[in-house]
Amino acid sequence: MKSKLHIAVVGAGAFGGWTALHFLECGSRVTLLDAWGPGNSRASSGGETRIMRATYGPDQPYTALAARSLKLWEKYERRWKKRFLHRTGVLWMVSSIDDAYERGSMDALREAKIKFQELSTPEMIKRWPQINFCDVRWGIFEPESGYLDARASCQAVVDAFVAGGGEYRLAQALHGGLESSIPHLRLSDGSKLRADSYVFACGPWLGKLFRRTIGDLIRPTKQDIFFFGEPPRRAPYFTDAHLPVWGDHGKRFFYGIPGSDRRGFKVADDTRGREFDPTSGERVVSAATLKRVREYMTFRFPAMKDAPLIETRVCQYEQTPDSHFIVDRHPRMNNVWLIGGGSGHGFKHGPALGETMAQLILKDEEPRAVWRLSRFSRAETSK
Repeated sequence: MKSKLHIAVVGAGAFGGWTALHFLECGSRVTLLDAWGPGNSRASSGGETRIMRATYGPDQPYTALAARSLKLWEKYERRWKKRFLHRTGVLWMVSSIDDAYERGSMDALREAKIKFQELSTPEMIKRWPQINFCDVRWGIFEPESGYLDARASCQAVVDAFVAGGGEYRLAQALHGGLESSIPHLRLSDGSKLRADSYVFACGPWLGKLFRRTIGDLIRPTKQDIFFFGEPPRRAPYFTDAHLPVWGDHGKRFFYGIPGSDRRGFKVADDTRGREFDPTSGERVVSAATLKRVREYMTFRFPAMKDAPLIETRVCQYEQTPDSHFIVDRHPRMNNVWLIGGGSGHGFKHGPALGETMAQLILKDEEPRAVWRLSRFSRAETSK
């Protein structure tokens, strides 16, 4: 490996922070940049929690990535003596007539050695009486999955990076002149940064920095998240001690995290929202989305009817047309890599993607086309 390269990583979220840390641990000199800090409220990695799951349907790379990430989350939790992964289990409810996604998930789960249970509706009713399983045909339960502390783990990664000798700077990379060659990065503090290789993990801003290359591959959308107050402490409970994380695959896909860390019962509609500017967008939730989420919650969790709304959040997905990530070299610059398109499900994969990026660059490899994550024609490299 060419382990003494100077690597510049732009973006300290789940993708960029883990990438910088893995480079550092391989012996590289690494500079990590972020405009507003790890897990900030504008970033795709902002907020308090993210789901850790491995059910992803057939013919995809994400179950294997999730399995590797689970091992890495465990490794770094032990090393740092901190807890970020809460193993409440994840329940995937099949309320759609078409269950090809779920049926196609099970072979991938077995191959990745992810523990799971195929549950009938009566079995789920017995285990979780808090949930109304009307119209749910069957389910998949991953007992060792759950949810992650998002903002806190982003900060922990950067703290470990700095403690290990990495350079972290609170500065923005300016977008002018990035599409043809990068002799250096111009930064918002007026300085310049030169490196041997550059990794841009800029989340919803990636398309703004590389308009010509990214084009419409990343479309940030506004996503509203709601937290409701649980009933008083009497059974059935609605906290993470008594309920798993859940996803409900019906006409719409709803998901949620039971009450945790005193933040309330989290519910969201996964339907893609309108286009959203992550820098200047006003983060005010939609009344129509709140009405739809409350109606759903009342149906699926009857005891939560009339539960008070105690907190809201607006984040964004960095959506790609096919929901796959972007992991590739820039088509015209061999020393520039673009990683993004988290599409709302990327956070959990940060440790494995960071490890993969370090291996690709330090071993001078190309991303595996089978992943469908390499997006750019190599024929353009010499232009």
